[in-house]
Amino acid sequence: MQHFISPADVTDVHALIQQGLAAKANPFADNHLGKNKTIGLLFFNSSLRTRLSTQKAAQNLGMNVMVMNVGQDSWGLEMEEAIEGHPVIMNGDKAEHVKEAAAVMGRYCDIIGIRAFAELKDRDKDYRELVMAQFQRYAGRPIINLESATRHPLQSLADCITITEANQVAKSGATPAKVVLTWLPHFKALPQAVANSFCEWMNPLANAGEIEFVVTHPPGYELAPQYVGNARVEYDQNKAFEGADFVYGKNWSSYAHYGQVLTQDPSWMVTMDKMRLTNDGKFMHCLPVRRNVKVADEVLDSPQSLVIEQAANREWSAQAVLREILVTRFS
Repeated sequence: MQHFISPADVTDVHALIQQGLAAKANPFADNHLGKNKTIGLLFFNSSLRTRLSTQKAAQNLGMNVMVMNVGQDSWGLEMEEAIEGHPVIMNGDKAEHVKEAAAVMGRYCDIIGIRAFAELKDRDKDYRELVMAQFQRYAGRPIINLESATRHPLQSLADCITITEANQVAKSGATPAKVVLTWLPHFKALPQAVANSFCEWMNPLANAGEIEFVVTHPPGYELAPQYVGNARVEYDQNKAFEGADFVYGKNWSSYAHYGQVLTQDPSWMVTMDKMRLTNDGKFMHCLPVRRNVKVADEVLDSPQSLVIEQAANREWSAQAVLREILVTRFS
């Protein structure tokens, strides 16, 4: 693995899931791999699980870790390039260009992890993934996506690990597990990254017949076609929940009416009555979650909730990815 930006960088998803489970069973088995190696974690946006889990995973592998909040601990970075001979005039609030900054960071770090959210103002700009692309271009080091404008692959890998652990449906001769991604109400615009990424990781499993995958949301909240793929889209949440083995809740703003909140319909909140429509289904959410806005207390506090174990598995998804990069690039 040269970089970890999307599932396209992964040779064998199932093997990576199993590597995550192996790390969970024996966290320090590979702590020699990161000896004398340094990872730099750059945060353009705030974080709890991503920051702590990735730092812990790197330490499990014996790595040194440096963490920086860009714009607070460092200069603000200009990402744009000259276009058709028109130079970027850096007379605003960005004091350093990514061309120099990324190259310097590449001299200090063996691997660089980057977290940069969508601004939700210009869809084309967000979906260009400029921050990730520029660091790949100039750092000269493996880049790990700690969440970008359109994707959150470390979260999705942790979700795959969680579903694999919890799935009690026999793979031989039994109905595949039904996995439902449901939109949840929220009062402000949130990015599509987690929902996009979950679809991107679930669709190959669905195409292979390993799961049944359904996406449910109100009209107007359709995800970008390249991410929703072949998932069955259902606008009736109750119908989508029927017989589900896993319900993954997440809010996202409109893609078509980019960044807008079209509805805050409270009837889309996940309640225990809705969970009773499932096949004793497990509830998942990437966190943080606003209780009794998106999900009722009775669901989050029930034995059907996997949210804490799901968050704990972020350590093992990060460790599996870091191990793969260390083996590929430095062994």
